[in-house]
Amino acid sequence: MDTQQYKVEAGRKVDVSEWPTQEETQMEPGQIEQQLKETIEELKTWHIRLHAEEEKGIVVALQAMDAAGKDEAITYLFSNLTAQGLKVTTLGKPTEEELKHDYLWRLHKALPERGQIGILNRSHYEEVIAPRVHDLLEEEPLPNHLIDGEVWKRRYRQINEFERYMVENGFPFVKFFFNISKEVQTARLLERMKNPEKNWEFSFSDVEEREHWEEYQDIFGDMLTHTSTEYAPWYILPADDEQYSRLIIARVMVEILEEINPELPEISGEQKEKLQHYIKKLEKEAE
Repeated sequence: MDTQQYKVEAGRKVDVSEWPTQEETQMEPGQIEQQLKETIEELKTWHIRLHAEEEKGIVVALQAMDAAGKDEAITYLFSNLTAQGLKVTTLGKPTEEELKHDYLWRLHKALPERGQIGILNRSHYEEVIAPRVHDLLEEEPLPNHLIDGEVWKRRYRQINEFERYMVENGFPFVKFFFNISKEVQTARLLERMKNPEKNWEFSFSDVEEREHWEEYQDIFGDMLTHTSTEYAPWYILPADDEQYSRLIIARVMVEILEEINPELPEISGEQKEKLQHYIKKLEKEAE
């Protein structure tokens, strides 16, 4: 798989409608599933090394319309990894406390430690999406002179600078946008609504937000255009195909870890002697 075809090159203008929601692949479903299993095994091995080395952490941001498959991707892919080396955070509507700070303040609590992969299920990008669709900025305690025609460009710049700061401090940043078609979203929402076992996944706001579908698509395109950088790129997933999208995420994660190339810590000479001493001690006990 060539993951680069899903990567938004820095400076490229993005029209989401020009990116596929369904990938035309020569692979059979069974082949995709097999590749996914093999790639997850690779990812597990690399993640153990990342966690053991404790030098770098990875920040993964997931953004999408409702029912695009973010939660399922997290469950399917990342639940296979070492729990201590994972941190999953969902950034929803800002709380009263969060609104008293700058809009990136709440993100700090969601960031991973060195040796961890931090998953942002919805992320700081919410602050350049929903407030723009619903004209919510005036409800925030922002100085009036900051709510002008340049506010979104400023936020894009600030987000880019924040992500560069993270990368330069040993926390690679990668972002996945789940590009789902309206037809497939309809089918998935209806399944949640009609299936009693999936009712808990449904929110009435999911349907209400569809009224703003075109606005969201335009804003997604603007966001992807201005915030996909060489150091923190966006990947646009053909999210109508859940398994194939998961395979792309898994492959990208393996590629990032291969580039980091974390290594298991080596035991020093003194520690080796102590290790051998205790090995012999325990072997005696086992006799």
